[in-house]
Amino acid sequence: MKSVLSSNQLELFNPSKPSNLLWFNPKFTFVDLFSGIGGFRIALEELGGKCLGYSEIDKEAIKIYKKNFISYLNSEEVNLGDIVKLGKFPFSVDIVVGGVPCQPWSIAGKIKGLDDPRGKLWFDVIRVVAQNQPKGFIFENVKGLTEPRHRQSFELIISKLKSLGYNVKASVINSYDFGVPQDRERVFIVGVRDDLDNSESFQFPEPLHVKPKLYEFIEGIEASEVRKKKFSPDILFAGKIPASRGRFQKNDELNDFFIFTDIRDGHTTIHSWDLVRTTQREKLICKTILKNRRKKKYGLKDGNPLKFEFLDQLIPNLTAAELDKLIAKKILRYIEHKGYEFFNSKISSGINGISKIFLPNSDVIGTLTATGTRDFVATVSLDSQEPQEYKNTFIREIYRKGKYKPLSAKDYARLQGFPDLFTIADKENTAKKQFGNAVSVPVVYHIAKALVKVIL
Repeated sequence: MKSVLSSNQLELFNPSKPSNLLWFNPKFTFVDLFSGIGGFRIALEELGGKCLGYSEIDKEAIKIYKKNFISYLNSEEVNLGDIVKLGKFPFSVDIVVGGVPCQPWSIAGKIKGLDDPRGKLWFDVIRVVAQNQPKGFIFENVKGLTEPRHRQSFELIISKLKSLGYNVKASVINSYDFGVPQDRERVFIVGVRDDLDNSESFQFPEPLHVKPKLYEFIEGIEASEVRKKKFSPDILFAGKIPASRGRFQKNDELNDFFIFTDIRDGHTTIHSWDLVRTTQREKLICKTILKNRRKKKYGLKDGNPLKFEFLDQLIPNLTAAELDKLIAKKILRYIEHKGYEFFNSKISSGINGISKIFLPNSDVIGTLTATGTRDFVATVSLDSQEPQEYKNTFIREIYRKGKYKPLSAKDYARLQGFPDLFTIADKENTAKKQFGNAVSVPVVYHIAKALVKVIL
């Protein structure tokens, strides 16, 4: 399989089809639980491992898994089926791996944890490890599993795995640190059987010294470095740097993305009143609502509809007709007995179907998910300018001219570190869902490489 990584990264991870010798003389064996479309398998086969069996119940994922991994050489390899019914394997195995379903712990789900039937699958994982006693294991889940609201469940899972006779370590790892431009944090739980002489020597790999860019991975966008200017916080944030700024946002540079929302503000925030014709008076009304909607004196929610009598105090000579015009433009809406709020009232929904547009030179794109994304990528670059002109140029030259594209399934594959020759599902949405559910292959490769050194 051809790698999508740049030349300096090829030395670190270069997935390819395993040679025929692998099937007869593997370095180690493994079982692929919750196999999905095979992200774990690509990495472990590249390290010289042989899969003895996989467990998956999703029919569409199984189709893709078989197309990519099952051939005449291993035509008898079996799908071990539903893990709930899985017990002792008909063989011994060195390593067990799997991406345990994450929805019970994800903020994108209902966060029911172990009370969710999918959360209870952790107990099946623990049972399978107990009955088969592999030399080691690697399990993956969302970062949410490690957060305070799930701390008790996380510690229980670790404790149960340790009680089976394993030295267990866990770490939250970002895919960006292992060569793909995706801000994807996942917790990896690794165990080494206690009776191995070096069971305590496993260490998670250190981040790689590579700095990927979106334009290196996504087809159809301009490959270009841009000139960066430095700005003081007084210019970018009116002197107050927001606590919410993430790892990939620099406090002295313009953001490499534009976010479409009416309920937050910032130097690269695009509001609906920036996109439709509005007067300065209408902009003032919108900005006043934006500034006051989260104040507790107007309600306990993190964003409250504002009644006319409140707005009348904040905006001189306000009339209901002015608000009605903004409703007609689908900038505001009226909630009976509560007041006025923005028509686009959820960050996740964005505006006109767009949540964010990332520039080609961005370090990362947001986390890919099975439910899809409203993130887009600009097809041309944008040099640094004064903040307001930066925003105006983006709207004029990129947004208005449609110089941006949605992520394709092939883009998803590359952003997850899958090789170019990997066969994907025919239906675009199915393929995106499968890659959103998958692991980032380079991350698994480097973790598994460290584990294999310990158990062999």
